[in-house]
Amino acid sequence: MSYRYGPWHEGPDPLAPPVDLRAALDALGRDIMEGSSPRAALQELLRRGTGNTAGLDELTRRLWERRSRIQRRHRLDGTLSEVRQLLDQALEAERAELFPDPSDDARFREAQLDALPSGTAAAVRELADYDWRSERARAAYAEIRDKLGQQLVESRFQGMKEALSQVRPEDSERIRAMMADLNTLLLAHLRGEDTAERFAQFMRDHGEFFPENPRTVEDLIDALAARAAAAQRMMNSMSAQQRQELSDLMSSAFGDPRLADQIATLDANLRALRPGEDWTSSARFRGQNPLGLGEGAQAMADLAELDALAEQLGQSYPGARLEDIDLEALQRQLGDEAGVDARRLSELERELRRQGLLDRAPDGSLTLSPKAMRRLGETALADVLGGLRGRRGERETEHAGAAGELTGATRAWTFGATEPWDVARTVRNAVLRTLSVNGGEVRLDVADVEVSETEQRSRAAVALCVDTSWSMVQDGRWVPMKRTALALHHLVSTRFRSDELQLITFGRHAAAVDIAELTELEGVWEQGTNLHHALLLAGRHLRRNPDARPVVLVVTDGEPTAHLEPDGEAVFHYPTTQATLRKTLAEVDSLAKLGASVTVFMLGEDPSLAAFVDVIARRGGGRVVAPDLDGLGSAVVSDYLRGRRG
Repeated sequence: MSYRYGPWHEGPDPLAPPVDLRAALDALGRDIMEGSSPRAALQELLRRGTGNTAGLDELTRRLWERRSRIQRRHRLDGTLSEVRQLLDQALEAERAELFPDPSDDARFREAQLDALPSGTAAAVRELADYDWRSERARAAYAEIRDKLGQQLVESRFQGMKEALSQVRPEDSERIRAMMADLNTLLLAHLRGEDTAERFAQFMRDHGEFFPENPRTVEDLIDALAARAAAAQRMMNSMSAQQRQELSDLMSSAFGDPRLADQIATLDANLRALRPGEDWTSSARFRGQNPLGLGEGAQAMADLAELDALAEQLGQSYPGARLEDIDLEALQRQLGDEAGVDARRLSELERELRRQGLLDRAPDGSLTLSPKAMRRLGETALADVLGGLRGRRGERETEHAGAAGELTGATRAWTFGATEPWDVARTVRNAVLRTLSVNGGEVRLDVADVEVSETEQRSRAAVALCVDTSWSMVQDGRWVPMKRTALALHHLVSTRFRSDELQLITFGRHAAAVDIAELTELEGVWEQGTNLHHALLLAGRHLRRNPDARPVVLVVTDGEPTAHLEPDGEAVFHYPTTQATLRKTLAEVDSLAKLGASVTVFMLGEDPSLAAFVDVIARRGGGRVVAPDLDGLGSAVVSDYLRGRRG
């Protein structure tokens, strides 16, 4: 057998690591919890990139850097400079040949050369019929005509540079024939005739001039129009004098003015067929490296391609998708690595949608799916439990309640698990694994071990009241508060399914919300901390679950400054009033009668808040916890576990 090794060119790298959806979802969750919509969070993630994958902003920066580099390094008078240099060489060689000759003919020729116009184009045109004495001068002048022809054709036909490096008389005749046939084909297409057969014949006759291998006449027109428009933009970018010089020189291309006429006809046909191309704009070049006509047209084409790529990467137009990015063009301009980055971003967006992490609401907006919410909850809870396990003197809390009654379910043993083994299932696993391999000898392996799941059968009704006033956003407490709610919600929904958790937000008013609403809640400027209303809703939740152990948790950074009147109106006053304090403490007393103590998690160091929560603790037999922001989630989860144990 034989093997061949080479670079991979068939799509994405098959050995590349898969997209890290969990890290991407965590980043989305952070932005959403900070107040971004899911759509804006997704766009921000794609702009920022992930891990080792450059984002859209970085790719756009590279595009503009390359665009600026093209304009800073080059100028567009390369053809004029080359023609002037060749003309000077021809004149110098001719004068050197004439100088030793004492004849009147030699002096007459010198006078002719001295009387040449100062302009390059006029001088070249004046010398069209001059009979050169010097062979070196004759060759230099012939090179002027060939170079003009080469660059004129190269400016309109991409990929012609190599084909025109050695031009013979028969080659220039073939080019003129191709141009004539091309214009005939384009005119027929412009008139609306069926040109399929004519196009096929044209490609059979002249396909060597089109390495891009167009499949239809429309493909051919697209390629030619883009190149011709780039050449026109290059001419627009020159000074009026340079444009006039080049126009005059074109009549000397290949020593035959018919080629310039064919090019002019081609441009007119393409303008009529593709009026939407950019034929009028220009660019400023301020470098020192001169570009010829072909190179200048390519530079203008590169600038247009860079502009189109920047628009695609910007994703700011209606219906924008990452699949719109022209990966081949991106690789041409920025290299293969940029194409890989763009492809991975597109794959990330596609996988987020395909795996159901983003749902589309009836109004067309994006929302986090329940699956995404579970993953965010897992991450938040893992962070919280990591903080709890780091506390000295406290038992492992990941399996809180596991020392209770058997649930009937089992799971594979993991390191650190303390539940009892399910011996029957463990032995069964060992038998199934080894019976056919070891000839009847059963060997126990750690992979066979299953443990019995247990749970504490006590049930709790939990009300988590979180402050959503503007100070929580302003002081950087918004995201830690949401992550705390996520962690507690995930713990209750996965480990203590019989518990009833109610999430309550309170600003000027209070409201019971689900976890998705809280996660996507935006911070708004709103004055008022209506703890009275929140405790009212908490009491209602506890009364709906009279057989459950009551647990009330409050996260706030300010003393109450609003209360609810009997008519439902929220009354705000700062500093707080006695009426607000009385109503709030009355709800604390009401909760105490239900057997619930209120635990307040105090954020910040406001003296008036500290005094108020001390009153709550004394009045209702509750506790006051003053965690830092990083420890907020651990403190709330720990108190929940403590409260449900009684």
